Amino acid sequence: MSAPSYRAAIVGTGAIATAHARAVAASGGRARLVAAVDVDAGRAAAFAGTWQVPRVHTELADLLREGEVDLVHLCTPPQLHAPLAVACLEAGVTALVEKPPTLSLAEFDTLVEAERRSTAHVATVLQHRFGAGARRLRRLTDAGELGRPLLATCATQWYRDEEYYAVPWRGTWESEGGGPTMGHGIHQFDLLLAVLGPWSEVTAVAARRDRSVDTEDVSMALVTFENGAVATVVNSVVSPRQTSELRFDYERATVEVAHLYGYTDDDWTVTPAPGQDAVAGLWKQDHSDVPSGHEGWLEAVLDALDAGQAPPVTAGDARRTMEFIAALYASAFTGERVRAGEVPAEFARRMDGTGTPWPKVRNA
Repeated sequence: MSAPSYRAAIVGTGAIATAHARAVAASGGRARLVAAVDVDAGRAAAFAGTWQVPRVHTELADLLREGEVDLVHLCTPPQLHAPLAVACLEAGVTALVEKPPTLSLAEFDTLVEAERRSTAHVATVLQHRFGAGARRLRRLTDAGELGRPLLATCATQWYRDEEYYAVPWRGTWESEGGGPTMGHGIHQFDLLLAVLGPWSEVTAVAARRDRSVDTEDVSMALVTFENGAVATVVNSVVSPRQTSELRFDYERATVEVAHLYGYTDDDWTVTPAPGQDAVAGLWKQDHSDVPSGHEGWLEAVLDALDAGQAPPVTAGDARRTMEFIAALYASAFTGERVRAGEVPAEFARRMDGTGTPWPKVRNA
């Protein structure tokens, strides 16, 4: 019996929707686009024409009412992710949600509850977990081939100018949920958390240094993990030389990746500790051309669905990352160290919690 072909729809046909459409097109027929949804009918029609999508809607409800879809890719602005994902789950349709999945930890828990009641699943698009380098690093880490993880650094230093923030939903807590901690650095530190495992506490700072936004434009955190490893995390949208970097120092080797919006195997380097040259050989054993990106992520999603399993990144996986974000903001705005499982209620409800130390400038 041949594998099923999943009927997919994209909701929100802005820039990131193109990456999703490319991933579906590259799936070899395992998934196919059957509908495009956007409140802007003209934009939806143009997208449908480009990607040969047969149906167009301006409301998700109309698509779900038809009942002819298996997967919905949610590519809307962040404030719409949770309500649209809940609507999908209530209709028994799996929701694949772009980052950040919700505006708050409490809102994320509404997704967890909706998934519990549904026959379908919700998964967050955190595609850097699925490149060959990250998969290999996790495998070697879990097998103990690199020794104990000791230290890590994680930096997302990007540049977004004032024109970027002219889009009304950007730069506000109400519609974007946060600044680079929430919407930019999440890719890198989600991979950090995926490799190093459960985190135990966070001490952080956040600041608005240059952009005309209500959120932060930079943040930094010191993180301790349950396994004893410590890490620094930097998130920025004010850095002219853009980079996305991760470095892991283990007992037996340093493993690093430097890229911008997606890595290949060639972006990774391994430096063995003295006397540990065998580590370099282990790393080279299964060299792959598979980059990080939406295509590898969607392949993993379809593999899981074929096996009758929840697609990655599961609600449990994404919740740990969302709790880390809430803890970072809570530490930054209260000046206190925040432990896992102890995020203050105000910061669980809204990422800015008790308020920022700078005045509101958007829609003030």
